[in-house]
Amino acid sequence: MIQFEELRLKLEELEPDIKELANALGLDKLKMEIEQLEQRAAQPGFWDDAENSQKILQKTGALKNKVEAYENLVSAYDDTLALIELANEEEDLSLLDEAQSEFDKVKNDLDGQRLQTLLTGEYDSKNAILTFHAGAGGTEAQDWAEMLYRMYCHWAERHNFKVKEVDYLDGEEAGLKSAVLLIEGENAYGYLKSESGVHRLVRVSPFDASGRRHTSFASLEVMPEIDNTINIEIRPEDIKMDVYRASGAGGQKVNKTSSAVRLTHIPTGIVVASQVERSQYQNRDVAMTMLKSKLLEIKEREHLEKIEDIKGVQKEIAWGAQIRSYVFMPYTMVKDHRTSYETGNINAVMDGDIDGFINAYLKAASLNKLTEDFTEE
Repeated sequence: MIQFEELRLKLEELEPDIKELANALGLDKLKMEIEQLEQRAAQPGFWDDAENSQKILQKTGALKNKVEAYENLVSAYDDTLALIELANEEEDLSLLDEAQSEFDKVKNDLDGQRLQTLLTGEYDSKNAILTFHAGAGGTEAQDWAEMLYRMYCHWAERHNFKVKEVDYLDGEEAGLKSAVLLIEGENAYGYLKSESGVHRLVRVSPFDASGRRHTSFASLEVMPEIDNTINIEIRPEDIKMDVYRASGAGGQKVNKTSSAVRLTHIPTGIVVASQVERSQYQNRDVAMTMLKSKLLEIKEREHLEKIEDIKGVQKEIAWGAQIRSYVFMPYTMVKDHRTSYETGNINAVMDGDIDGFINAYLKAASLNKLTEDFTEE
């Protein structure tokens, strides 16, 4: 039947890409590395250094997950091809929807795994620290910052990442002035680094009695969470510490003691805060991790050796600096100004469906890198 023949041809067109994916993943190398790590884990005295042992096991698990994901993709391809061929032989149109669904799963899985091969940055595999700031505009901008906050929480949930609120400063009437999220999961930073920048909202404000259209801005900063393997030295005299009472969104989790911690790095003016932990000491540790992550990010940037250069790259949260626009009125559209990727389904985007934007950015960044490498040669 022509419907199944067309679907079979579309599926078979994916086979070369699936085989190429094995090379891009370095599948044989991954299997060899897993074998070597398992041999190390089987040696006597492996658990003498518990911290190092844990890292080896985590790395082994991550590599196994990659191999298993690829093998599952190959298996799904074979199963889908068998289903299409069987349905075609039986001329059973009732199986067409199922066959189409299985084809879509294979294609989406292939696209997702190919995308992971683009995450080759040194810190792409790390957890991500997201810092939100409302721009100028009072309540409207603060409400928009909270909308973005929810959007990224929904995105993380879609990907089975763990979300931890680190800091949250309520808006005066609604929304938030600033907030910090820790998103934990493999490649969280690699995916979310593309989201760093100013986000612009256009809508009829629910806070305007006249029903006028407003333009609001909020910024998102994304940093990799560093671990103890990365050494960033900070002199004690360069740190100013303030303590205050913690409070969560909507006035929740109010502490009676001043356990929340705000750290200011005096040479750069960078400020970080944490109120998620119960004790002042724990919050200070969290804040120090955030500060080191931020300084690491600055260290990795080019041509930013001076303090004034570091401060200069902090864009104003206003018109002209935005990376993406979210338009609710007079039409609905979300458009990324760096890649020109856009969608009219703004409700899905606000519910966390932002993979299209992330994928477009990573592909564009990968293409730019290839172009630069070719030019250098």
